[in-house]
Amino acid sequence: MEDEYISKKELLELTGISYGQLYRWKRKGLIPEEWFIKKSSYTGQETFLPRNKVLARVEKIKDMKDDIPLDDIADVFSPDLYKICLNVDEFTKRNIVSPQTLAFYRQIRCITQFEFNDILFAYILDNLLVKGDISLDEGIILLETLHEGFANFKDGLCEAVLIRKLGVFVCLLISPPNNLRLEKGGKLICRVNVATFTEELKLKLI
Repeated sequence: MEDEYISKKELLELTGISYGQLYRWKRKGLIPEEWFIKKSSYTGQETFLPRNKVLARVEKIKDMKDDIPLDDIADVFSPDLYKICLNVDEFTKRNIVSPQTLAFYRQIRCITQFEFNDILFAYILDNLLVKGDISLDEGIILLETLHEGFANFKDGLCEAVLIRKLGVFVCLLISPPNNLRLEKGGKLICRVNVATFTEELKLKLI
């Protein structure tokens, strides 16, 4: 918890914003409702938020709020992305993924029009391939898992858990935050928070 999340109290102290500002931004949709997670603590119950995401979001809001109305900032962070559809040329020009990943994705999916989920999954795949976390064959399994299971998670709140054991690759989708315990011999490659990639992608598409 301490490594990945920050308490509401610590957030206010680190950023210098007030309780009222935080919850006003929450009401306006600048900070997503699902980021506010209530957890038991020694003081009773406390609210935690994903540390890196909320710190980055608060800094962006502080940088923008003097020049842009809050409602317009909310539109920046929550555009109607699911209406986006790019053809191959438009996708290529945006430079969201490498040409190699785009070609590989098209080979697997056999499409010429990219809706938001296609863009998101290709973006996740590209990041993992560039870092060397997975191979192309494992990328196929990742894409199949995302395409088959992503719609089952409300608001796209899920993590892709990538595991390898004795050379066998496994991909699972789970609801965060959940603890994960692997059987002996299993190696956790990474946990991909899909919502984090969605937030990054928003800024590239608006």
